[in-house]
Amino acid sequence: MVGLLPELRAFARFLSRDRARADDLVQEAIMRALAARAQFDPATNLKAWVFTILRNLFYEQGRRRKREQIVLEEYSSDAAIGSSPSADSYQLSDLDRMLWQLSPLLREALMLVGAQGMSYEEAAAICGIAVGTMKARVSRARAALVALRDSETGSG
Repeated sequence: MVGLLPELRAFARFLSRDRARADDLVQEAIMRALAARAQFDPATNLKAWVFTILRNLFYEQGRRRKREQIVLEEYSSDAAIGSSPSADSYQLSDLDRMLWQLSPLLREALMLVGAQGMSYEEAAAICGIAVGTMKARVSRARAALVALRDSETGSG
């Protein structure tokens, strides 16, 4: 399976058009393949089997993001109706805008761990990923928010 990693990464980058997301896709596909290795028939093509897992994962995540997008749009439109202009609401508006600049996977990780207060383990279980992957996503999301804030304020 290790020999397939370069080809899996190339395929994942083609599908996602994003290096970080592609790496996450490959990692998750390998984890799923290892978890389901008892289902693999050695008389069949390992490469095709793992590529199918990766492809199915990509489309599964796309459907999940679509559902999340609908919920978040409904939430943001509901929140906009009852808001009054103040410094706090402007800061929340800035944070909301910056959050939407993050990739969906990073935004999801940050919302589960940061906003929902879940443990890394709980969030990882919800997303069906390893705890280390969740920690990495949250870390990358926080760093990206800091970079966005610094670029907008001119510091950094």
